[in-house]
Amino acid sequence: MTEFNEEVEKIIIPDEDGNEEVFEVLYKFDVDQTGKQYMMVIPVDGDPEVDEVYAFRYEEDGEDISLFLIEDDNEWEVVEATFQTLLEEEDLQD
Repeated sequence: MTEFNEEVEKIIIPDEDGNEEVFEVLYKFDVDQTGKQYMMVIPVDGDPEVDEVYAFRYEEDGEDISLFLIEDDNEWEVVEATFQTLLEEEDLQD
């Protein structure tokens, strides 16, 4: 269900002004209820204690990744619940 990489994966996401920002991929996971893939990212140069974690639905086509905003409330609830479960599992492993 989840890909845990020892190596930190990074992704560049342009903002609405075209400025590119580098993000660290925290989690990638599939959600059975939606049949889609999601990733949780955080800015690389930010403060993990303060910065928001961003969630995107994504599709891969070879080396290319397309990100999509999660705009449906029901889809967001499923993604948020899955993310919370992943955090709890990580806390149990530590």
